[in-house]
Amino acid sequence: MHVPDGFIDAPISAATGVVAAAAVAVSLRGARRELDERTAPLAGLVAAFIFAVQMLNFPVAAGTSGHLLGGALAAILVGPYTGVLCVSVVLLMQGILFADGGLTALGVNITDMAVVTTVVAYAVFRGLVKVLPRKRGSITAASFVAAVLSVPAAAVAFTLIYAVGGTTDVSIGKVATAMIGVHVLIGIGEAVITALTVGAVVAVRPDLVYGARGLQQKLKLRVGGQLVDVPAEPAPAAARSHRKVWITGLLTSLVLAGFVSFYASADPDGLEKVAADKGIDAKTEKHATADSPLADYGVKDVEDARLSGGLAGVIGVGATVVAGSTVFWVVRRRRTADTSPVGTGV
Repeated sequence: MHVPDGFIDAPISAATGVVAAAAVAVSLRGARRELDERTAPLAGLVAAFIFAVQMLNFPVAAGTSGHLLGGALAAILVGPYTGVLCVSVVLLMQGILFADGGLTALGVNITDMAVVTTVVAYAVFRGLVKVLPRKRGSITAASFVAAVLSVPAAAVAFTLIYAVGGTTDVSIGKVATAMIGVHVLIGIGEAVITALTVGAVVAVRPDLVYGARGLQQKLKLRVGGQLVDVPAEPAPAAARSHRKVWITGLLTSLVLAGFVSFYASADPDGLEKVAADKGIDAKTEKHATADSPLADYGVKDVEDARLSGGLAGVIGVGATVVAGSTVFWVVRRRRTADTSPVGTGV
């Protein structure tokens, strides 16, 4: 669903840029509350994992493929505000380094793929976990439903943006039908990936999943006729450590991007297919970084396709984890500074 340059006219591109900038600013403030000693070390890794899995296009139907958007996954693992930032970092890396998603359309892509998917997914997820039994399976089930709905929601958002700022004269009704139809199918793939990933992390380290906080009800004792919470026992050192999870996640991301991505579907993704079929790509413009050494997820001058794509994937994962970790480290430092006690002079 990466929108290229030329799909949306300049005024609407600028307007969505303002919306995206405002959403990122709000998310930077909100992420200060989410990024604690558990989520902060993992947020950059979540961004890198999303980058890697987005390289794995899977076939859906009629010569069309899909890939993870990642909003639901990020929101559930590290929180909705941090989730918006994770997907935004991925989109920025893809647009600058790999010529994937137009630079003038960056506001459209952040609004659609980062903000809409994250907000819709987390709202659905929170609503479901409130009514489902308080157990790990409920987290996985809620993740699946939230992810399924987030993808067609993004398709609807794109259709609305195109209705007011599209650069070609096509039937919006036909565009909406095609976009929503194919992205419902892609949403199923998104849901499977999201549920499997969240379920795997919840199974081994539920304390690291933002959406699973409060999963276990606190024990209570009756003292003096009143119920009070039993003091929680400190977690063992093995549970507090994030190192194994971080290393495992990074290695998984490198393998997916550097090796498994070679076997991804070569069919056009949902937006590309609809754009070609309905003619909304008639005014597509050349990407500003089309001559980048990493454009189209390959390393320039490397002849072997497998090696070229694998190296590009590894570089992308590395760049994303560094950029994401830096952003979240700074945000975390701001939180620490904001909550530090203020000294008083005598």
